[in-house]
Amino acid sequence: MTAMTRFEGYGVLITGAARGIGAATARRLADEGAGVLVTDVDAAAAQKTAASIRKGGGRAEAFRCDVSDRDSVERAVAYAVEAFGSLDVLVNNAYGCTPDERLFEDESDEVWARDLDLTLTGAYRCCRAALPHLVAGGRGAVVSIGSVNGLQDFGNHAYSAAKAGLGSLTRTLAGHAAPRGVRVNLVVPGTVRTTAWEGRDDDLELARELYPLGRVGEPEDIAAAVAFLASADAAWITGTTLCVDGGLTAVNTGFRRSVRQHRTD
Repeated sequence: MTAMTRFEGYGVLITGAARGIGAATARRLADEGAGVLVTDVDAAAAQKTAASIRKGGGRAEAFRCDVSDRDSVERAVAYAVEAFGSLDVLVNNAYGCTPDERLFEDESDEVWARDLDLTLTGAYRCCRAALPHLVAGGRGAVVSIGSVNGLQDFGNHAYSAAKAGLGSLTRTLAGHAAPRGVRVNLVVPGTVRTTAWEGRDDDLELARELYPLGRVGEPEDIAAAVAFLASADAAWITGTTLCVDGGLTAVNTGFRRSVRQHRTD
């Protein structure tokens, strides 16, 4: 358990929270006193994560939620309010990411629509359902999980477009929600060691070399940023995009390496 209790008495809903960044965020906020609803389309995995949080002394419940379905989202929000007495923080983490076809012209409408629906429209559905409750509590915060793919070209057309869209939704919703006392922010991770990279240690090693800070991210790195933006420590921050990417988007590591090599030749 952490020494901080910034979320004592808070109710939190996190989508895509059975594993990876979502699970790490659920543990972090529970460690700081929140009651956390772990939602995921994988109900068994969500239950396992919630149980591990309870075993560690935290408050957590699990609920199967499909962010592509409005009724499912609204049921999850209602469950969180009932379980914890309020909903104070929403973390939009669920996403879809389908590998690109070799040629852009071979991409299908179905893949494009599915990735945007899960990643961008899913967050929209969650914000719409949660907002009245976030307003009612007087301390509401939305933190969405974006990606460096939404800022620069790292492939994955539909996923990247959806993550870029989250940046725009963050700004427009922040403007709408600010007079109602709700803050809305975006965390933008770089490469993070999650289950999506299982069996790809060589790829992670290659990625590591691109990061100025010399490593890829861990889920806990992102969870810490989410905890800050969701907390009263960030009470005067809304509509912002916080890059948690080891310097990837700020520093052209490949260019700097080439220049150094040229100077030594």
